[in-house]
Amino acid sequence: MRKIYIIGIGMGNPNTITVKGGKCISESDALIGAKRMVDSFKLDNQETAFAIAPDDILNWIEVHKEIKNISVLMSGDLGFFSGAKKLRTLVEDQYGSIWGNEQIHFEYIPGISSICYFSSAIGIAWEDAEIISLHGRDDKDISAVLNHTKTFFLTDGTDHTVRKICGRLVESGLGNVLVFVGERLSYEDERITKATALELYEKDFEPLSVMIVLNDNALYREKNTLGIRDEEFIRGNVPMTKEEVRTITVSKLNLSKNHVVYDIGAGTGSVSVEMALACPYGDIYAIETNPEGINLINENKSNFGVKNLHIIKGLAPEATENLPAADRAFIGGSKGNLDEIIKSLVTKNPEVRVVINVVALESLVEAVACIKKYGFKDIDITQINVSKAKALGHYNLMMGQNPVYIIAVQGITEAV
Repeated sequence: MRKIYIIGIGMGNPNTITVKGGKCISESDALIGAKRMVDSFKLDNQETAFAIAPDDILNWIEVHKEIKNISVLMSGDLGFFSGAKKLRTLVEDQYGSIWGNEQIHFEYIPGISSICYFSSAIGIAWEDAEIISLHGRDDKDISAVLNHTKTFFLTDGTDHTVRKICGRLVESGLGNVLVFVGERLSYEDERITKATALELYEKDFEPLSVMIVLNDNALYREKNTLGIRDEEFIRGNVPMTKEEVRTITVSKLNLSKNHVVYDIGAGTGSVSVEMALACPYGDIYAIETNPEGINLINENKSNFGVKNLHIIKGLAPEATENLPAADRAFIGGSKGNLDEIIKSLVTKNPEVRVVINVVALESLVEAVACIKKYGFKDIDITQINVSKAKALGHYNLMMGQNPVYIIAVQGITEAV
């Protein structure tokens, strides 16, 4: 039976590989991997192949059936942003199991990950860190740091270098966060730097570095459920969606952490704040025309520290023309433009999910007509009647609020 060892080699320095990994490499007839890795471990009697892509690795193994024992070298650990993930899938597709079959057996040997090595080097535990790889991805580095006391980054050497990440932190008012940067980890010229983002954003580092960012002032809520008390918001004289209605409304949006969301007719920004906290890696756009409302949204944004909340002064749909397409939209006030607003939403994203709150029966009729006109599906209409106790002397009397219709719809049958 042929034996294929998929080995996490750690940082790259042969001294950091596990004993079992080193033993398998020394007993193999061939090594496959990036040139730097193979050159670090190869023996004189071993055949070598330079390949990184999982497809190329598996093809080479198939072509060279005469080689019985092969070690495939992967950087770091196999379970930490590793090419082993795709390779396992390809192995399963081709041989029926990630372990192979009766003719060929695959064994997976872990290594020391960059976060494990780096955390030990700087004396910090990593089990509570938010872990983000920026290789070819558009994750929200600012939101991660803002919402977590400890964030680990794998940089990508292009749009997400140490310098650029620190620059974005400074621009977002996070220049005082403490940053650790690791370069060429485990090698003789290893370098570890500790400074604030403000001190580092004009300095250059190795393209593929690692970072740990500490933010002692990260946003923290004792509860992660929806339903912030009305008393926690600055209200002024602008109408505000009340706590119980707001909680159900936001839950009907079915938010994910990276969604782009419009709050049309944002009022005091209470719904915007709830959505911004529910979407830490997303962007929330509060559209409002009332100057007092805009000031209140600004105050509530500052009070809750939600930097992913963006305030747009203007009337929808015109005010949304230059915004990214919404994944979700809440319409709390349309100023008579409901049809135009919905048309704009579905034109930019046919699969947008929309929640509309109305009080007047005439507004309900208009909303239902728009839903039919634009072919929405999964229509969910709920009426909410909320009464809250008010103390009068020794008694508590239930005081009713206006009934509210919450209309939630998903997508459309065809683009407009």
